[in-house]
Amino acid sequence: MVDEVPMPLISSFDPWRSGLCTCPSKLTFNPYTGCDHQCLYCYATSYIPNFKQIHPKKDCLTLLQREAIKLNGETISMCNSSDPYPKMETSEGLTRRCLKILAGCNCKIQIITKSNIVTRDDDLLCRLPATVALTITTDNEFIAKILEPNAPTPNQRIRTAQDLQKAGIPVSIRIDPLLPYINDQPQKLIKTLADIGIKHITCSTYKAKPDSWGRLCQALPKEMEQLKNLYFVEGEKVGGSTLLPIAYRYKLLKGIRDTALVQGMQFGVCREALHGLNTAVCDGSWLMPIRSN
Repeated sequence: MVDEVPMPLISSFDPWRSGLCTCPSKLTFNPYTGCDHQCLYCYATSYIPNFKQIHPKKDCLTLLQREAIKLNGETISMCNSSDPYPKMETSEGLTRRCLKILAGCNCKIQIITKSNIVTRDDDLLCRLPATVALTITTDNEFIAKILEPNAPTPNQRIRTAQDLQKAGIPVSIRIDPLLPYINDQPQKLIKTLADIGIKHITCSTYKAKPDSWGRLCQALPKEMEQLKNLYFVEGEKVGGSTLLPIAYRYKLLKGIRDTALVQGMQFGVCREALHGLNTAVCDGSWLMPIRSN
């Protein structure tokens, strides 16, 4: 009987080299499988079975110690298919233990999260070459509760951004995904973010997949009915997703970009085939400080 070889924990980000992606070369790592935010627009539910049933990766710490020792200055993005700070992290502490392992290796850390639990680890992150990309989809508490029923509120996330920056950890904000008629007017949010010192925002429009489209139609039937033609008659199919028409995406994202520039912020788009709108590296990793870890 041949022993099963475990899948590597650390892997290449965007290994398919999608033409839509403008991120710099980096690696990705997810301590957990699944997510408990239960966002209606989530794309990961389309390819990860039982995504709501979150659990730690098997033998995570042992495997990470083995793989991390081989790192040579790469950026590790945590996480791109889940959130590194699910509710169980407060008791499990898995992400924190992973950060302690990575802190002893030659790498840089990019945290991608919606959770305010990340501030617990500011003592580690402030000593590393690290950034946090915090998703704030809208500053409308009512809409946020519909779209992201189990995630922290927008106000909690804004306070999280403030707290991280006070601890010396640079923060970028993802206003993502944008849905026309629902959260496509983030000017007030951008002004709030500029006032607390945020230097970079990244935006992306909703990419429709059958399962997430169904969830959104059930929760917001009137708004999604308005969007049906934009997506499925005028829109374009890219891979397994349906996007808004490119002219519509350009107009929407350029308007947000112009607002950000007026506020003295840098701007990037995520997987939009609109690279020319970027004023800085799209994922906010340009904010990462140079520190010896």
